[in-house]
Amino acid sequence: MKPLKVALLGCGVVGSQVIRLMHEQAGDLAARIGAPLELAGVAVRRLGRKRDIDVDPALLTTDAESLVTRDDVDIVVEVIGGIEPARTLIVAALGKGKSVVTANKALLAEDGAALYEAARAGNGDLYFEASVAGAIPLLRPLRESLAGDHVKRVLGIVNGTTNYILDKMDTTGASFTDALEEAQALGYAEADPTADVEGFDAAAKAAILAGLSFHSRVTAAEVHREGITEITATDVASAKAMGYVIKLLAICARSDDGRSFGVRVHPAMIPRTHPLAGVREAYNAVFVEAESAGQLMFYGKGAGGAPTASAVLGDMVAVARNRLAGTRGPDESTYADLPAHPMGETVTRCHVALDVADKPGVLARVAELFAKHDVSIQTVRQEGHGDDAQLVIVTHRATDAALSATMTELRDLDIVRAVASVMRVEGDD
Repeated sequence: MKPLKVALLGCGVVGSQVIRLMHEQAGDLAARIGAPLELAGVAVRRLGRKRDIDVDPALLTTDAESLVTRDDVDIVVEVIGGIEPARTLIVAALGKGKSVVTANKALLAEDGAALYEAARAGNGDLYFEASVAGAIPLLRPLRESLAGDHVKRVLGIVNGTTNYILDKMDTTGASFTDALEEAQALGYAEADPTADVEGFDAAAKAAILAGLSFHSRVTAAEVHREGITEITATDVASAKAMGYVIKLLAICARSDDGRSFGVRVHPAMIPRTHPLAGVREAYNAVFVEAESAGQLMFYGKGAGGAPTASAVLGDMVAVARNRLAGTRGPDESTYADLPAHPMGETVTRCHVALDVADKPGVLARVAELFAKHDVSIQTVRQEGHGDDAQLVIVTHRATDAALSATMTELRDLDIVRAVASVMRVEGDD
């Protein structure tokens, strides 16, 4: 059959692996699709740059817009990342009736609605499995396999860089700075790690997960975000002493009445008995809880050239089959149109470490303040250090607003010398 022609935007870590897999698996891909895939061109920033894979120079171009709008191109694969020029190029391709495969989580989380609208107008596909959790098949199960179910919660580790850092802090006692430097030396963290360690990367992924799970439009701006830069070796050691481990979690959960949802990214303590506690190094893992299916867990490599390219190729096969059949894959599903409730309404538990004066009545005053905000205390541990003591308190479930108000007043108590650590507790309810 006539080949389906593919325009590739980007030839970096992921793009080069897409080319490799297209060449190595050409026969299998053609058999699975019903027609061969043929690389029509590769858009790059600089033509003379050394690349991880040999590419026919005749295929390289710096004119990405002309490439994606060529009449003979059927499928556009975008792996350059960022907002622009990716958005302009994808919209232009979809407007010309091309099918688009993208790994661009930041763009989908900021302006996915515009991409879906362009796909509908051009009658093309928009697939993006590689945008969340790399090689792990996660978005297609949410979008298709669980389409007949009611997803209640998604909880997981979706950023390999932060998981590597926290894992090293837990297993070796390293500081945040030392663990980050090791991650950078191994290529797990960028020279500027802000997007990872401050939670921006995970927040974009959480927005995509929440939108698919709750059939509502969600942007990264609606995600409560906290990073891991304030996590200390002392925090990690304290968690370990209590049988917990600290992970950066993305959490998307419906409210109890089902009328809204919360979506958040922040470090949290989880029990060492929880399956997510055993996710090591740069791996990802995500729990999905559905009404009928129950709990499902997805685990694997969340980043890297070859794993991400695997997800890209899976989407390419799907959109190629659709083009041959003259049909489209799933469109944006926003029929529920649920609002994202503010973080203050989120119900969670909290671990608090307080440096206090070691004298009678201190614990009673602290407990009274928790009771004032309707926050129930589950456990208390006190360690004395001469005239000073540290109270370690774990609460029962309460609204985040109540917990925050309690922490604010604790800092003003004359008997509290410092609020040494505040961290949410997840995974044991």
